[in-house]
Amino acid sequence: MMKLPDKFTYPFCYTPNPMIVEAAEGLIARIDADEGLRGLFAEGKMMGVLMVQDSGGGVNFLYGFSGLAGGRSVIEGFVPPIFDTTAVDIRSSSHEESIRLQNWLFEQYIVLNARGESRSVLDIFADRGLVPPGGTGDCAAPKLLQYAYSHGLKPLAMGEFWYGAAPACEVRRQGSFYPSCTGKCGPLLGFMLQGLDVEPNPLDDDNLWSLSEPVVRYEDRAIIVVEKPSGMLSVPGRGSRKCLVDWLEEYCGAGNAGTEPATDQESADAVGAKIYPVHRLDMDTSGLMVYAKTPEVQAELRRQFEQREVRKQYLARLCPSGIEPAEAGGRKPGDSGKIALPLMLDYYDRPRQKVDFEEGKPAVTGYEILRELPGGGLEVRFTPFTGRTHQLRVHAAHALGLGRPIIGDRLYGGQIPGAGRLMLHASFLSFRHPETGSRMQFNSGFPA
Repeated sequence: MMKLPDKFTYPFCYTPNPMIVEAAEGLIARIDADEGLRGLFAEGKMMGVLMVQDSGGGVNFLYGFSGLAGGRSVIEGFVPPIFDTTAVDIRSSSHEESIRLQNWLFEQYIVLNARGESRSVLDIFADRGLVPPGGTGDCAAPKLLQYAYSHGLKPLAMGEFWYGAAPACEVRRQGSFYPSCTGKCGPLLGFMLQGLDVEPNPLDDDNLWSLSEPVVRYEDRAIIVVEKPSGMLSVPGRGSRKCLVDWLEEYCGAGNAGTEPATDQESADAVGAKIYPVHRLDMDTSGLMVYAKTPEVQAELRRQFEQREVRKQYLARLCPSGIEPAEAGGRKPGDSGKIALPLMLDYYDRPRQKVDFEEGKPAVTGYEILRELPGGGLEVRFTPFTGRTHQLRVHAAHALGLGRPIIGDRLYGGQIPGAGRLMLHASFLSFRHPETGSRMQFNSGFPA
């Protein structure tokens, strides 16, 4: 028998507990085998599984779904809504009346936490100076927790996954787990989880992915090229976490600057050496980066990035069992092409990005499938022609892209068993030296 979790799942960044995964697979099989359920959820729905313990120590699983399914809020075998909007007339005749009605509805959503306290959704958001977005309280996670608290059950672990067709904008894949949304569920779950012993946010762990040391690949008086490990910030960010700029300033300040051995005076002058960032990699992405040693060099390198004179490539390892479009016939080694899916921030689910063909910014990625991995995954070389946030991650995972999330991607459905770090690596970097004008290029393979 598997050991019960010591702490409850941190819902905004997690790898699902194996027992939650098994329960989700069982639920998918049950829906697939029931024509009625299959029809209700086929359009695509976020589902939730909550492992609970009763007062006698017995362990069970609760199931929920977000919003309505086939126009229904109550379906046998799933927890009920916190407040059933289908039972009231919510029509309005004016904008002002619509606002009053919305506020009234959120006053009816009275939620509990593990301390036995209760508050309305309207008050929870008001405490933060916010107005609840439409649909707040109807996601699977708060429904499940509300049912557990109101029935004297102790929540042990939770996960939310997708079932059914993929939507046009969001990255969703059947059976893949996704973090709770920050816009609707951030403040709400912040209250509902009070009183539970919750796992810490893994992004606050200074030893995320068991950080290895950065590796300096080239250095002179103007620039320094370095391989960043996965889990390290490129520039100062979250709290006091050490970033690559900090590491490089210590490295250069220790008298390591330059390709020639430093004199005593040069070493003394190097103490407190300033490093100037030029571009960024996501914290979870590893690979090649260039930094400047003077503001003038920084400006020239940034100009090259902005004018797209810098050439970059990435290696990525993608999950098995993709959801590629049927006309693709299944991706295989040797396939190549371009993905053009415009991207924009998902306002209610930061920092996730979504595809939006009307308001999104152009995003284009070249790809070449290099080989099939053991277990059915794929290794791919990406060449970005634009530099949008999470571009490669979304283009890999979206159904209109490669339909396979990058292994280890907690935002876009890549949390498979044993995934570990995000398997995305900046493997090639080429630019003109800001002082000599000569073309420089660097190559790197996936870290061992």
